[in-house]
Amino acid sequence: MTGAPFDPSRTALLIVDLQNDFLHPEGAYARGGQANADIAALPDRVLPVAEALRRAGGWIVSTQFTLVPGKGGQPFISPHLKRLRPFLGQGDFAPGAWGHALVDPLQPADITVEKVAYSAFYMTRMEWVLRKAGIDTLILCGIVTNGGVASTLRDAHVRDFSLYLLTDGCAAFSREVHETSIRDLSTIAEPVTCADMEIEIGVAGKRPPS
Repeated sequence: MTGAPFDPSRTALLIVDLQNDFLHPEGAYARGGQANADIAALPDRVLPVAEALRRAGGWIVSTQFTLVPGKGGQPFISPHLKRLRPFLGQGDFAPGAWGHALVDPLQPADITVEKVAYSAFYMTRMEWVLRKAGIDTLILCGIVTNGGVASTLRDAHVRDFSLYLLTDGCAAFSREVHETSIRDLSTIAEPVTCADMEIEIGVAGKRPPS
């Protein structure tokens, strides 16, 4: 890693959309025939980073993609998503439901933010809670690399957060798309593997407070 030293107490692992409805074999995407091995492998890869950051006094922040229920419980679904994922329906990604929750291996999150679009900053309280918590550095992981991760990362960049991107802690439905996105995003975030970030957090946790 070549980035400036960071303070773990002011750092968050920002987990983008690693939810049961996306990843679990009984979740909405698996029921819709959209299971993906690269995506399913992410929690085990990210967990050591989360554990290291918890030990060092950092934060775990989870974004939760949400389909807001309307009358009769039918969710509001944007037209582009309905075209891409016609199988989504009532009860999927519903606030407070099992499918909406962060996957068990990465629980608990210190902060959870519901979102309705790709970016976790769009029409959410994300920036407000990060500022209140004194967080100035974000380590991003999650899904999909070219969607929620990319949009959230770019919005964090224009808000002057220091950014790291876990190259093997993200995934897309195509490995080629994932790799292209990582290259594109490396202009605004430092790319780093989960293993290297785990080591760096351990080192940072031993530095005296600045």
